[in-house]
Amino acid sequence: MVETILIEGLIYGIMVLGLFISYRTLNFCDMTVDGAFPMGGCILAACLMNGLPPVVGILLAFAGGCLAGLCTTLLYTKLRVPDLLAGILMMTMLYSINLRIMSNRANVSFLKLETLFTKISSFTKSIFPNLPSEMGILLFLIIFIVIFKILLDLFFHTDLGLTMGALGSNEQMVISQGVNPQVVRGIGVCFGDGLAALSGAFFAMYSGFADVGSGSGVIVSGLASLMLGEFIIRSNKIEWITLRVLIGSIIYRALMLIARKYGHYINLGANDLKLITGLLIIICLIVAHYKGKINLTKHIQRPSKNGSANASKGGKKC
Repeated sequence: MVETILIEGLIYGIMVLGLFISYRTLNFCDMTVDGAFPMGGCILAACLMNGLPPVVGILLAFAGGCLAGLCTTLLYTKLRVPDLLAGILMMTMLYSINLRIMSNRANVSFLKLETLFTKISSFTKSIFPNLPSEMGILLFLIIFIVIFKILLDLFFHTDLGLTMGALGSNEQMVISQGVNPQVVRGIGVCFGDGLAALSGAFFAMYSGFADVGSGSGVIVSGLASLMLGEFIIRSNKIEWITLRVLIGSIIYRALMLIARKYGHYINLGANDLKLITGLLIIICLIVAHYKGKINLTKHIQRPSKNGSANASKGGKKC
């Protein structure tokens, strides 16, 4: 059970990192993720069925997600379509594109296909026969995520990464520095959707099949993971921010697994998971709203040092 939570949390954590770049860093409402996530699995399935190595399929899945993000960005920047509508349009079109990629098949099983995870599992079994096969997959994901997180943290310390962070907060400041915001936003959205497709490819390998409907509700679960992580760790340092994204994803998957396993005690089934996700986000928003009000009230009621000093001086003069 613990291995399943960690594996699913890390796989979906890649997608949540992409959401963090688009939603939190760029302040761009990118609904393309719902279509880019299954697109990664579909591209991987098409590559495996045509005899290509799994690594090539994973790289092409990432490239396909970046291409989807580029199309969304062009709709937003060139055709002046609002970001929400541009993402919805791409998400809708990607459903048909994903069907085309898998030769008009809604799902493809990997049972007879060799994936990267099956190779890792067989390698782990050959060396450590007593260990579960999932341990090798978990170790691979931990190494991959750690390396990727370090590279992502380093990227956000570069000029481009700092500009990307400033773009979501103050676009006019970025323009005043002579930087084209459309290019920076395009790079961020493409990279975010590429991560969503990469996560979809990993999930398809882990679940053993690729399905065009696997991206339904991915954005909602990703936002819930973001909010959970923000409650756990509060920091402005990028190292802690990316860490809390991954922690939030693992916590969310743990809650969903607990709901699936023990939900029948309160008459909850697998069909109620989306309801639980929505209620979880609503609770997070309510708690954040009232916590912000409490902090604001404390800040107003707390007298400043200058104010208290002036008051004391005024009292002496009187």
